[in-house]
Amino acid sequence: MADTTNGSLEVLVYHHLFAALCEEMGASLLRAAFSANIKERRDFSCALFDGTGQMVAQAAHLPVHLGSTPMSVRAAMELAPFADGDTLMLNDPYAGGTHLPDITLVTPVFLGAKLPQFFVANRAHHADVGGTHPGSMGPSNDIHGEGIRIPPTWLARGGELDLGLLHLLLANMRQPEERQGDLLAQWSANRVGARRLAALQADRRAAKDPAEAAGQALGVQAQALIDWTRALSDVFKKKLKQGLKQTGPVTFADELDFAGATHPVVCTLSFQGARLVFDFRDTADAVAGPVNAPRAVTMSAVFYVLRLFLPEDTPTNDGVMDRVEVLTRPGSLVDAVYPSAVAAGNVETSQRLVDVILGAVSLVLPEGVPAASAGTMSNLTFGARGKHPFSHYETHGGGAGASVHGPGAHGVQTHMTNTLNTPIEVLETTMPVRVTAYTLRRGSGGAGQMTGGDGLLRRLRFLKPCHVGWVAQRGKRGPFGLAGGERGRRGGAIWRIAKSGKRLRLPGEAALHVAQGDEVEVQTPGGGGWGQKGS
Repeated sequence: MADTTNGSLEVLVYHHLFAALCEEMGASLLRAAFSANIKERRDFSCALFDGTGQMVAQAAHLPVHLGSTPMSVRAAMELAPFADGDTLMLNDPYAGGTHLPDITLVTPVFLGAKLPQFFVANRAHHADVGGTHPGSMGPSNDIHGEGIRIPPTWLARGGELDLGLLHLLLANMRQPEERQGDLLAQWSANRVGARRLAALQADRRAAKDPAEAAGQALGVQAQALIDWTRALSDVFKKKLKQGLKQTGPVTFADELDFAGATHPVVCTLSFQGARLVFDFRDTADAVAGPVNAPRAVTMSAVFYVLRLFLPEDTPTNDGVMDRVEVLTRPGSLVDAVYPSAVAAGNVETSQRLVDVILGAVSLVLPEGVPAASAGTMSNLTFGARGKHPFSHYETHGGGAGASVHGPGAHGVQTHMTNTLNTPIEVLETTMPVRVTAYTLRRGSGGAGQMTGGDGLLRRLRFLKPCHVGWVAQRGKRGPFGLAGGERGRRGGAIWRIAKSGKRLRLPGEAALHVAQGDEVEVQTPGGGGWGQKGS
C-alpha cells in the first residue's frame, strides 16, 4: 500500500514510469501521424489501464479526452475474450465515445498471462470522418450528418489488420490516405505502449523475483498508485465537505446559446453520506443541433475539475473519482442519447460544464476558484473536394479567467483543451490559405481587481473556394467574472466577402461556401475578471 500522504518511494518510481510510458506512446503517435491536426496541434491523448479497466496513468495531453476514455475502454472490454495482438477501435458517442472525429484505439496487453493484465489506449481527433461538412464539425441536426459512427470493433486481430474494415472506413472519409496514416500511427503507438510494459515487467523480474507471476508485480504497483491518488483526492473532498456543511447543497447555472435561445446547464453540488455528488439533472433538454454532450464528456469535466484542486504531483488516474457520483438525465444536453448530434458537445458543452462546476465550487470555497475562462474552443474547419481534396480542423485559444492570485493569461487554450495552434508556416505551405492577421484582442479581458486574460484575433484568407464550418459559444455574452469582476468580451467570427465588401457576423454554428479571396476572422473571448475594480 502506498503511503497516504507522500507515497512510498517505489510507488513514486512507478508513477513516473507509467506516465513516461504514456508520454512515449504520444511521442510515437506525433511522429508517425500524417495530419497537421495531430502532428502540429497535437490533438490526441494516451493512457494506461489495468486489467479491470481502471485508469492507471495518462500523459499530459487533453483533459476532455482522458477523463472520458475510461468509458471507451470499458465499452471495448465488453467484446472479450481477447488474444495477444488484438486492437479495438471505436468512436460511438453512445458507447463511451465523445464525438465522431475522436477515434479511440484500445489494445489488451497480456504479459504472458491468459487474461489481459493491462490495456493501452489512445484517442486522436481526425480532421475528417465523413458526414455533411468537411471536418465533420458543422451544424448537423443528428448524428448521421456528422460522419461515420464506429461501435467497438476489431481493427486488428492477432496482430493482423482487418483490411476489409479499414477500406470500409476510409471509403466514408475525405482524404482517405491521410486518415489511414493517422489510424496506423495510432495502432503503432499502442504497440509501443505494449512493448514498454513488457520491458517494465522484464526489468521488475530482473530486479526482484524472477518467479513472479506474469503482470502481477506491475498490477500491484498500478493498484498502489490508484490508492495513493484516492488518498490525496480525499483531502480535497473532505475540505469541500466541511464547506458544504456550512452552506448546504449549492447550485450554479450558466447557459449555451443555440438557435436564438439560451439553454441552461446546471450543477448542484452536495454530499450524500460519503459520496460527493455532482447533479446535472436540471440541465435543459437536448437540442436538434451539435451542442449535445454524451455522458462521457460530463464525466470528463467532473474528473478534470477535481484534478485541478489536487497537489501538482498527484498521479492522474481513477483514484480521483473514488466516492464521486455524477447524476445526469438521459436525453439532456449533458447526457445525449441516439440520434442526438454531438460534435460540439465535446468541444463547447464540455467547457460550459467546467464553468458551472467551478462556479458551484466557488460558492463553497470562494478563494480557490478563478473567474470563467474563454469557455469555447472556437472551432474552425475548412476543406474542399476536387483533384486535390483537403480538410483541416483547428481550435483557438482565448483569455483565461483571473483569480485572487493574479490576472488571467492571454491567448491560451484553457480547461478541456490543451492543443497547440497550427503554425502559420504549416497552414500556408500545406493548404490554400493565407493568415493575414494573428494577434491578441487587447482589452478583451474582463475588468476587476485582477483582469481577465485577452482573447485572440486570427484572420484567414482563402486562395480557392472552400467549405467552411464554424462552431463556437460565448458569442452573445462573454465569460462571467467572480467576486465582483466583470465579464470578458464575447467572441465570434466574421465572414469578409471579397466580391461585395460585406462583413457578416456568423452565428454560433455555421456552414458556408467561401469564394477565392474571402476571409474569415476568428475573435475569441477574453476571460472574466476577479474582484471589484479599484478595491
